[in-house]
Amino acid sequence: MLDHVFTDAIGALRDAFEQARLERQAFEERFQSDVLLGDLMWQTSYGLPGEGQPPRVQADITCSWPTWSQTAYRSWYVEEEFTEPPRIEIEIVLRRQRLTETPDPSMVLDSLPLESPPIGRDPLTRSGPTVESIYSADLSDPEFAIEVSYEGSYELDEDRLADGSALDDDFGALGGWIAATLVCVGDVALAEH
Repeated sequence: MLDHVFTDAIGALRDAFEQARLERQAFEERFQSDVLLGDLMWQTSYGLPGEGQPPRVQADITCSWPTWSQTAYRSWYVEEEFTEPPRIEIEIVLRRQRLTETPDPSMVLDSLPLESPPIGRDPLTRSGPTVESIYSADLSDPEFAIEVSYEGSYELDEDRLADGSALDDDFGALGGWIAATLVCVGDVALAEH
């Protein structure tokens, strides 16, 4: 197994989602490397249990480990100077899909907080919604979806780098928050299939 702070963070997130009884979407997990720039990215999707395929509501999670974070981590790891703490960039997209009418974005935003609980020191911040229209080849029976994302970064100070259990503590509340927020999004009165 690869022993790296980024994979430790992924493990802490998986544990948080499983403890919250969220259901991982089959074949929706990816670990990618940008060959030209060196950035690493992990993407996964979770939904509420028993939602079916595709689920009515789901959370798409993306964590990025930029090259500059790897450089800062390597400098700390080989006991050089700790100048700038590495960061994991995080995006959580909450999605309500399988809708039969264009959703009213204000109804969904009214059910969502402006920020996530703090992850380490800082919360993730909510962005504006995206409404999607999905048509079949003959343009009949369209489906609609709405997404709202939360974005931010998780700063790894020297204490968090030295003690991996801090990752479990910092990411622990995220699973429960995502589960509760998906329930809120699913409870919004929108017309669906």
